[in-house]
Amino acid sequence: MPEDQLTSRPAQPVRPLDPIDAAILRLLRADGRASIRSVAEQVHISRANAYARINRLIEEGVIRGFTARVDHERAGQGASAYITLKIVQDSWRTVRAKLEALPGAAHIALVSGDFDVLLLVHTADNRALRELVLTRIQGMPEVLSTRTLLVFEERDLPPDR
Repeated sequence: MPEDQLTSRPAQPVRPLDPIDAAILRLLRADGRASIRSVAEQVHISRANAYARINRLIEEGVIRGFTARVDHERAGQGASAYITLKIVQDSWRTVRAKLEALPGAAHIALVSGDFDVLLLVHTADNRALRELVLTRIQGMPEVLSTRTLLVFEERDLPPDR
């Protein structure tokens, strides 16, 4: 995850999305492979306008990229867990860099509450998960404690349901 995604403010002022931009985002979240032509037809604008709007959304950082939704179990990552971490004060940037480098790390968030960091990981099995937590994560000097929450079932929710 790039440095600016969790720590710095946007370079440009944030402006509200108009209804057409919101519709484009909804369509692309549902199908990131949708063609410009398809998007334009569904939101009732020209292809040139759709192309310009999507490019602007990318340039402004509203769209950060395009990705595939993966069934982790079918991809050989049968164990998933959310791991909460308490970390040494002022060590966020160091910890974040180390967590980003972990195999299977899928999402990292600095949060408030009883713990400091929420990490989602996908591993091949429980043995790999145990190794990741007990050796790699708890071996970081900045990590004070962890709690592992196994994921029994997960599902991506459709955009704007």
